[in-house]
Amino acid sequence: MFSKILIANRGEIALRIQRACREMGIKTVAVHSTADADAMHVRLADEAVCIGPPAARDSYLNVAAILSAATITGAEAIHPGYGFLSENAEFAETVEEHGIAFIGPTAQHIRTMGDKISAKTTMAALGVPLVPGSDGGLPDIATARKVAARVGYPVLIKAAAGGGGRGMKVAENEDALEEAWNVARTEARAAFGNEEVYLEKYLDKPRHIELQILADTHGHVVHFGERDCSLQRRHQKLLEEAGSPALTAAERDSIGRTVTDALKKMGYRGVGTLEFLYQDKQFCFIEMNTRLQVEHPVTELVCDVDLVREQIRIAAGEKLGYKQSDITFRGHAIECRINAEDPETFTPDPGLIKVFHPPGGLGVRTDSALYSGYRVPPYYDSMIAKLIVHAPDRNAAIARMQRALDECVVEGVKTVIPLHRKILADPEFRKGDYTIHWLENFVAHREG
Repeated sequence: MFSKILIANRGEIALRIQRACREMGIKTVAVHSTADADAMHVRLADEAVCIGPPAARDSYLNVAAILSAATITGAEAIHPGYGFLSENAEFAETVEEHGIAFIGPTAQHIRTMGDKISAKTTMAALGVPLVPGSDGGLPDIATARKVAARVGYPVLIKAAAGGGGRGMKVAENEDALEEAWNVARTEARAAFGNEEVYLEKYLDKPRHIELQILADTHGHVVHFGERDCSLQRRHQKLLEEAGSPALTAAERDSIGRTVTDALKKMGYRGVGTLEFLYQDKQFCFIEMNTRLQVEHPVTELVCDVDLVREQIRIAAGEKLGYKQSDITFRGHAIECRINAEDPETFTPDPGLIKVFHPPGGLGVRTDSALYSGYRVPPYYDSMIAKLIVHAPDRNAAIARMQRALDECVVEGVKTVIPLHRKILADPEFRKGDYTIHWLENFVAHREG
């Protein structure tokens, strides 16, 4: 087992990794920008190294600075968290070339799954169902028209190297296809430096369902069930549940077997999340995230597992300590992402935290790096906390989350807590009757 791990991240996820390390008796090294000198992950680490100025490209994305920090502190492994360099194949490769363990998948698997086209091709070959669409990138608009005619309108043009909704455009009919094609390619080139796009059938009422898997280096793969991440605004998740109110246990078992079989054939290692659109009882693979997810706590609470601890154990070469039959699903969990944003306009609102009081009580977990007197910097993602609850069933979890939101005090910046309260009180949400378009419509109706 490692004796010292460098955490190449910041905020709540850096704290989450630190906590796992401390319980395992592993010392931690925090890296930070000058804007994060007083951050909680810096305060609680065993060692801290400043790696650059506030801009992420000069600090948290500065590979040379991170590797230097690992070398001078004697860190044996690097945990990338999520975001930043967590899905950067070149970073993973460079880390291991320097004799430091990368706590994540191989660079080869990161690279394969990081390209949406190669990910779909790989999964199709392994028997994972896909959304109908092009077999690969679209070389020209004429090819796009042929594929669209085959799968039927509406269709979705998507960036091969995309994410976060960038480089993604819907064409309702053939007249709209060329404009969608041009805009998607332009956005993809600007955002990712790669204008390659592909085409999928546009599903009008899908849910966003993802499967959490874990694989060791000894050929063992298990899944920890599904998360429902359908509540999204502009393709950014806001609230997640485990399990999904739309799935049966039989459906979970079936897609779970499909996914674990595929990952076993791949020789995958570490945690991973396969994301699907789910409509009319059909699963359609869209992408795989080769890292820890923001919403991993709901899975941890339902399955009673520490996913970060398991990541570290696997990177150290240890075997999984259980089989699929050992994993049980208990109750229901919900996560609300608390962003420092205006709840009406969603404009980021960084600033001084005058008072922070996280909620508590049975079945309540708060993952956050906030403290009273902390100044939320304007340079990074606006998520400042994750509020997670666990209860015996979904109705009880909703009630517990409502109570926890009422207890949560954040003074000094605006947050989306008022929006979460409205979502949880909505009859359609309470019935579990929502799709990936529900939140956009809910917000538009509220504004109207």
